[in-house]
Amino acid sequence: MKDDTGMKESRNRRSKRRVLTAFAVLFSLSAAAAIAGLAAFAYLDAPTGLVGAEGLPFEVRSGDSGDGVAARLERDGIIRSSLLFRALVRLRGTDGLVKKGTYLVTPELTTRELLDLLSSGRQMLVRVTIPEGLASRRVATILEEAGVCAADGFLAATRDPGLLAEMGIRAGSAEGYLFPDTYLFEPGTDPARVVASMIRAFREALEREAPEALALAPAELHEKVIVASIVEREYRAPDEAPVMAGVFYNRIRIGMPLQSCATVVYVITEELGKPHPELLLFRDLEIESPFNTYLNRGLPPAPIANPGLVALLAALEPEKTEYLYFRLVDAAAGRHKFSVTYDEHEDAAPLAVKRSGS
Repeated sequence: MKDDTGMKESRNRRSKRRVLTAFAVLFSLSAAAAIAGLAAFAYLDAPTGLVGAEGLPFEVRSGDSGDGVAARLERDGIIRSSLLFRALVRLRGTDGLVKKGTYLVTPELTTRELLDLLSSGRQMLVRVTIPEGLASRRVATILEEAGVCAADGFLAATRDPGLLAEMGIRAGSAEGYLFPDTYLFEPGTDPARVVASMIRAFREALEREAPEALALAPAELHEKVIVASIVEREYRAPDEAPVMAGVFYNRIRIGMPLQSCATVVYVITEELGKPHPELLLFRDLEIESPFNTYLNRGLPPAPIANPGLVALLAALEPEKTEYLYFRLVDAAAGRHKFSVTYDEHEDAAPLAVKRSGS
């Protein structure tokens, strides 16, 4: 009987040891799985390292779902796993709360922090496009309407002597140096930062396309910008812009007035504050202003608009011709007839046209 009892106790101890061993193995496997899961989560949640130090703009478009956003984030190398992003979206119930807009994705953001950003709308950027040929007043209006900064503050910044000196502009205003482009700004950006960004874009464009221009003396570069601003408001077909610039330089060389209709329009809209005229009348050409190139020889005292790259390059590299005149002859195609003599100019279009060169 004692032997039977001892054998039973031995079997029970062995059974208990097997159970404990099984539990230990299961616990170890579970712990290992948990550690592996946490390690995998940490890796997938971590930044990819592919976003540069300056950050990367990412746009959430109207109607985008969490799944669609996740797929684009992974495709653009911003997150490691769209699966993890989608899981977090569903876990948090934020699918309908990812807000449209343009966000600045910085390199340190984890997937969880990125989801927080896209759900909260923090650091949302405003995309604003400044077309070629606008005067600063109109640029200011566009920026204010987009919520970037107040128009008055922007215009004041364009005339700030300290900012102009810092940006290397030897003029009374940044007019002409506010490069037309598409920009991303935070709402309520300091107007001085906006102006500085546009001037930097101007210099960067020249550095890419015409680096020799940045070696010019400030006064000489300013003259080129003035010519470019006039060409910008006159040309329609890009291939004609260098020819127009050549016409204006030819006139300056011989002391002939530029007689640019664009400068008269500037006087009417910017100095007198009137609507853009559909047709210039002879009396308009007699308006007293230093910007009226029908009444004054040489260049106007400042740019009349902010020129784009086509006009800037035309002013820097004009086409050498003998032309002194041009007239719009095909309004639909935006083509002009260039002439050497006034008689040729008159013969080009005997009937009045709404918009002629000079």
